[in-house]
Amino acid sequence: DVQLQASGGGLVQAGGSLRLSCASSGFTFAAPVIGWFRQAPGKEREGVSSISSDGRAKHYLDSVNGRFTIFRDNAKNTAYLQMNSLKPEDTGVYYCAAQRGAGPLTLRTALYTYWGQGTLVTVSS
Repeated sequence: DVQLQASGGGLVQAGGSLRLSCASSGFTFAAPVIGWFRQAPGKEREGVSSISSDGRAKHYLDSVNGRFTIFRDNAKNTAYLQMNSLKPEDTGVYYCAAQRGAGPLTLRTALYTYWGQGTLVTVSS
């Protein structure tokens, strides 16, 4: 079975940093595009960042560009999201997801097949 496990969330003050990890198993991790998504209370899930199979191409939501960095270590079957200069509006449950293959670099949730359980990020003002 394909499994994705996000971790690393927590409570942090505005301006602080967190690093989220997404550990995977059950598929060839090096193959698919990986994405990070978040869902704030009462809001729809939105794409935050995505990374290509080889890690060279990356895409960010405008509001996090320059503050967040996505990267992956295919040898460890793990993807990461380094979040710096966090803001209260970054609060939410963060999910990692994988496409079925090396598809487009997109933040559209519908194009991701496999989802992990989320990890909660709370940024206090």
